Amino acid sequence: MNHNQNQNQNQNQQSSEGSRHDDDAALTEFLASLMDYTPTIPDELVEHYLAKSGFQCPDVRLIRLVAVATQKFVSEVATDALQQCKARQASVVKDKRDKQQKDKRLILTMEDLSRALREYGVNVKHQEYFADSPSTGLDPASREE
Repeated sequence: MNHNQNQNQNQNQQSSEGSRHDDDAALTEFLASLMDYTPTIPDELVEHYLAKSGFQCPDVRLIRLVAVATQKFVSEVATDALQQCKARQASVVKDKRDKQQKDKRLILTMEDLSRALREYGVNVKHQEYFADSPSTGLDPASREE
């Protein structure tokens, strides 16, 4: 091996070690910041489901990391389901749309949620429920029939 190749190899190794050190420092800082963060999903709930799946961990930082990842997943699924709902309601035929303009509420259905979850590899099997109208289950005062 000549001197230039040896020097390049040493520089690559040093930059790789420096990059690894930066990554380790960033990870350590991130994990420390989790101690000051209160996730939406309580630690106890995360611990319960982790224990149920056979995972025991005394480190609260790891529990909170799972909670944050779960919160992000649920948020993304909810956002995607909302997009599915908006797309479905936008594709309503014109004559029905005129009536719907009065009521701009979005109604999230199991179909919207199932489609959003399917994008993440989660297949939901659900019972078919039959309703005589979309307003079934609403407060009788708010029904327009």
